Amino acid sequence: MKNTRYDSREIIEYAALSGISITYENAPTHFPPHWHSAAEFTVILKGHCRYRIGDTVCRASKGDIVLIWPRVLHEVITTPKDGSVFIQFSPTLLEQNLDLVAIYRLMTRCSIIQAEKEPEITAAIAEKVDKIREIFENRDHLSETKCKVLIYEILLLIGEYVLRERGEEFGEDDLTGQAWSYIRNICNVIAERSSEKLTEKDVAAAVGLSPYYFSKLFRKYMQTSFPGYLAGIRVRTAIRLLADKNLSVTDCAFQSGFQSTTTFNKTFREITGYSPREYRKLNAGS
Repeated sequence: MKNTRYDSREIIEYAALSGISITYENAPTHFPPHWHSAAEFTVILKGHCRYRIGDTVCRASKGDIVLIWPRVLHEVITTPKDGSVFIQFSPTLLEQNLDLVAIYRLMTRCSIIQAEKEPEITAAIAEKVDKIREIFENRDHLSETKCKVLIYEILLLIGEYVLRERGEEFGEDDLTGQAWSYIRNICNVIAERSSEKLTEKDVAAAVGLSPYYFSKLFRKYMQTSFPGYLAGIRVRTAIRLLADKNLSVTDCAFQSGFQSTTTFNKTFREITGYSPREYRKLNAGS
């Protein structure tokens, strides 16, 4: 039996602009379960839309924004003809921005923003997606830069939204001031030193925290363990390195920070569903 999670990967082709795609004509009215490395944000133009995101069926109405984050299994169950418009963009826009890295776990828990509850945010996102469509049609100078600025503006709106929603759960003080500064510094240290032999104690010392408080703070904000987070960073680095055919799989393993090829192969498969060699072959033409 095929593993639906991993045998249904879609390769996004960015035909016009590097790392960005928009579909506003003939959007599929249904599409089987699939996943891709790109993020995908959909503006719902007509009611009675249904999506499956992970294990959850999501019902969307006109004006809603549906958010599919990188590497999340999803399905278009049914949408009316011309019922949606969506953008897809490279995950590097998320992974190379420290602010977004620090709240990524919070953002990926949000799969829909409803127009009925958040009319200003959804309208603002829809307006920016429409501007991206106009840029695609006009092919202006600096089109790629203009579109990426708009995508960052969308991500900023979503980031502020999830922080506000999360703030109600944690309490306002936890999302401001010193704790938030520590999280940004922690993410920066991990990003800069992920290829090294890095431990929790190393990062804690680098940002001036005790190992105990570091572990408590990290789990609370990032909703994962330090080893799990570091492994994810290293695998994403390895994915970029695997695109270079001049590097062997072993080179990719050690340059991304893994201490052995055995650990690299095991961790890579756990996160992506493929061995590094399978992933490289799958992406050979993309």
